[in-house]
Amino acid sequence: LAAAAESILEISCIFIIYSPFSCRLRKQFNLNGMHKSGDVILGGIFEINFFTTSSEHFTSEPKDPICYGFDLIGFRQAQTMAFAVDEINRNSKLLPNILLGYSLYDSCVKLGISFRAALSMTSGRGEPFQLNESCYGNPPVLGIVGDTSSTRTIAVSSIVSLKNVSQVSYYATCSCLSDRKRFPSFFRTIPSDAFQVRAMLQILRQFNWTWFGLLVIDEDYGRHAARLFQSDLAQSGGSCLAYLEVLPQGNDMAEIQRIVGIMKKSTSRVVIVFAHPSNMLDLMEEVVKQNVTGLQWMASEAWIEDKVLRTPSYMPFLAGTLGIAIRRGEIPGLRDFLLRIRPDNDTLSSQDHNLVRISPNLLCLFEGQTLERLCTGNESLRNIETEFLDLSNLRPEYNVYKAVYALAHALHDIMQCVPGSGPFQGQSCASLQGLEPWQILYYLQKVNFTTDFGDQVSFDENGDALPIYDVLNWRWPPDGRAEVKNVGDVKEMASKIVHLILDEDKIFWNFEPKKPPKSVCSESCPPGTRMARKKGEPVCCFDCIPCSEGEINSTECTSCPGNFWSNLQRNHCVPKSMEFLSYVEPLGISLTTASLFGALLCTIVLGIFTHHRTTPVVRANNSELSFLILLSLKLCFLCSLFFIGQPRLWTCQLRHAAFGISFVLCVSCILVKTMVVLAVFKASKPGGGGSLKWFGLMQQRGTVVFLTLIQAAVCTTWLVSSSPAPHENKGYYNDRIVVECVVGSTVGFGVLLGYIGLLAVLSFLLAFLARNLPDNFNEAKFITFSTLVFCAVWIAFIPAYINSPGKYADAVEVFAILSSSFGLLLALFGPKCYIILLKPEKNTKKALMGRVTPRS
Repeated sequence: LAAAAESILEISCIFIIYSPFSCRLRKQFNLNGMHKSGDVILGGIFEINFFTTSSEHFTSEPKDPICYGFDLIGFRQAQTMAFAVDEINRNSKLLPNILLGYSLYDSCVKLGISFRAALSMTSGRGEPFQLNESCYGNPPVLGIVGDTSSTRTIAVSSIVSLKNVSQVSYYATCSCLSDRKRFPSFFRTIPSDAFQVRAMLQILRQFNWTWFGLLVIDEDYGRHAARLFQSDLAQSGGSCLAYLEVLPQGNDMAEIQRIVGIMKKSTSRVVIVFAHPSNMLDLMEEVVKQNVTGLQWMASEAWIEDKVLRTPSYMPFLAGTLGIAIRRGEIPGLRDFLLRIRPDNDTLSSQDHNLVRISPNLLCLFEGQTLERLCTGNESLRNIETEFLDLSNLRPEYNVYKAVYALAHALHDIMQCVPGSGPFQGQSCASLQGLEPWQILYYLQKVNFTTDFGDQVSFDENGDALPIYDVLNWRWPPDGRAEVKNVGDVKEMASKIVHLILDEDKIFWNFEPKKPPKSVCSESCPPGTRMARKKGEPVCCFDCIPCSEGEINSTECTSCPGNFWSNLQRNHCVPKSMEFLSYVEPLGISLTTASLFGALLCTIVLGIFTHHRTTPVVRANNSELSFLILLSLKLCFLCSLFFIGQPRLWTCQLRHAAFGISFVLCVSCILVKTMVVLAVFKASKPGGGGSLKWFGLMQQRGTVVFLTLIQAAVCTTWLVSSSPAPHENKGYYNDRIVVECVVGSTVGFGVLLGYIGLLAVLSFLLAFLARNLPDNFNEAKFITFSTLVFCAVWIAFIPAYINSPGKYADAVEVFAILSSSFGLLLALFGPKCYIILLKPEKNTKKALMGRVTPRS
């Protein structure tokens, strides 16, 4: 920018106004160039020499620098423009009857010289030209091709845009040039760095390289590339810069040593470099010195094709380099055009393709001769092998070719305009005689054509061409001859999606084994863990922490949905298991077995009693009640099966109703039996015979039925008002769902249990009072013991039931049912079965009605 400012000050001193309508230069610029006259003149700025003899500083009388260090490739690019103009002039379909001319200048890689060339093309080369009262007018050049450097292009564009002169660059890639407010007349046939960065990021993603270093040159080209990388990485995420360093412009070896030291210490295996070949030479010298191996280099288009780096000393380090290159094209006829070139010392020539003020010793240099011998002008290039004539890899030249044709097509579209339907005021068209630069600018924005090589050329709203790059790879075969191979291409679709095609089998990797390296700060977290960022480090550097239960993923642990839970590996959500007291688990099998065994035992006892129903032991104290107790106990054993298995609506409703009614039937029979024992004993005393009339068979049956119907009414009311129902309880455990029967009405459940408890306590009290009655016909003490067991079991049941979660609450209830049922069965019928089966001699009326003991 400082150099640009100096040039502006210098140029401002060169103009002098001779009249209100005429301006001319006070001093003519002494610039290297080549010219061809025509109806329309196109300008061009190329790098034909590398160096100048003196720096440019502001003086009252500016001195012209002398350029030297001939650049064959830059010269070939300039000749490509000359060839394109010549080819268009010979094309009868494109711009018929219009002759194109050109003015091509050498920038000598200096901003000030590019500035002077741009000013010369927009304001004239020294001859007077007419301007309006404001000193504005149409410049002699209506379109400019160039410059190469982004920095110089920015400066040139700031001048030519003042007069709306279209500038089409073939090599300037800075994304800043896409700013239409700053550069309204700028176009380019090379993709911008914004796409180059996106293309490189796509290659990084292709090989899962998420940890890489970035080196950029200290100028617009590098600084904007660095900003784009940081911006795109912030938006896309997943990748990080291990380091970002700026390569010095001068010979600052201390800074280069520091940068190489960082590269050597870094864990990143990939390094991306946006720089020019001259910067790379200084960098590689230090890389070789410090022996920094094991790096995968990625090159920007500025140095990927440069031969000066593909030397035996650098290739052990740079072999396998991947890079983005300008799209290669083919230009038929260019070789023959270049072969017709003849050196000429004079500025005047009738030949279109002759040079003006460039090295007259070009051919002698090709032939390896010294400057001491001047060329004769008759030397031939046809049999000389030189890079100048190697047209197998035309890349910048192809962009020059497309730039010239874009301007030509814009002019052609202007000439095709039909008066009355034009795009300008009053639907007018532009004319060749009064053609103005802004009119070409309008048509250039709408250009759309296809080259003979098959590439489409058009510009978007920012002046950028359709972006496409070739992907190149540096190979180093065993014979030691370094070569560059095209291994794919990358382009951006209309949807702004970057499309990468790579032939990975063709890529040469400078690693053992011959596979792409890994370049990550931290390995991906295994399934079931999450990333925990390391403090003070980029997001790509993290530790892996196991996910909590119920969470999955390998980046951020996320909770599974409500009815799902993480698997053991914590990489998938699986449905939560349903937990209930199952028939197939050990606990369920044990309880089922006990329940069936109890029912079978009741059946056996019932069979024994039926078989011996005429014996005194069975007939004593109302055998009908004994059979009814056995039946109710069997129902009690079987009703416990409703508590096992997955709860359904009908099982939830039946389990408590069957349990409540069965136990009330059993306990009411025991209660009536106890009352009968007391009534019989009282009737055996003098004057007590009247008490038995209240405890006949009908009264006993009626009492049992009445007491049972009360429980049935309670159950019916409960089921109708607030029925028990299955419920999926997710509160007990996180990883499983407990399927249980909710009682619906706690009051109903409490009344059911309370009623059973009331009858049991009443039976216990009556039996306890009758415990000392004569043993021969008294079973009160057995009733006392059985009801005592019954009450103890159910008193213990309440706290155990309340504190047991899920299926264990059902198991506790089943255990209570079975325990109390076995207690009643064994206590009431065990002694009688003992007498019937083992002591039949006691199963007689005489034995039961024997003499009363003295104690009695």
